[in-house]
Amino acid sequence: MTWREIAAAAGQVPPETTQQAVGYPALFVLVALGALVPVIPTGALVSTASVVAFHQESLPYGVLLVFAVAALAAFTGDVALYWLGQRGVRSRGGSRGLERLRRRATPERLEQAQAKLDEHGVLVLVVSRLVPAGRIPVMLACLLAQLPLRRFARGDAPACLAWAATYGLIGILGGSLFSEPWKGVALAVGLTLLISVGPGLWRRVRG
Repeated sequence: MTWREIAAAAGQVPPETTQQAVGYPALFVLVALGALVPVIPTGALVSTASVVAFHQESLPYGVLLVFAVAALAAFTGDVALYWLGQRGVRSRGGSRGLERLRRRATPERLEQAQAKLDEHGVLVLVVSRLVPAGRIPVMLACLLAQLPLRRFARGDAPACLAWAATYGLIGILGGSLFSEPWKGVALAVGLTLLISVGPGLWRRVRG
């Protein structure tokens, strides 16, 4: 008797794994690219993957794997972006990558990030990962302060873990409220978009 027959006889899950359903390699690539290219909604991707994993029979392993893949991918993308920024800082004429980073951070946000970095050190990376549009100004402040890559990585690792956990929990919430996965996905995506654009819209309304 094969493993499939044994599982079927025991009334367990069909041999469809969570990895096949969610596509962990694709999730890793998209989240890592999203750390480099800001147009990819990485938070929504992680929440959606968590909803799908929540509805798989391999719970909680699928959800934990989504969390691990998302955190590792975010960390990989951040370190790659920081490494590219370091090359620009060290070169005499700068680089296009560094210039793009500067354009993505307003002078006011950069000044705030530099002040928080001076006050709290690399711990500010944890908060910056959770605040919409907060990651790039803090990363740029670290680059201008010439923080070594190793020190940046030590601060960025818990930041990526906290980020992945936050959006993973949003997905779990959406998955637990609805029996149909697509409804949970819709709720998770809506919440992530609200978190992403809500503060900016609020500032515009007040301003």
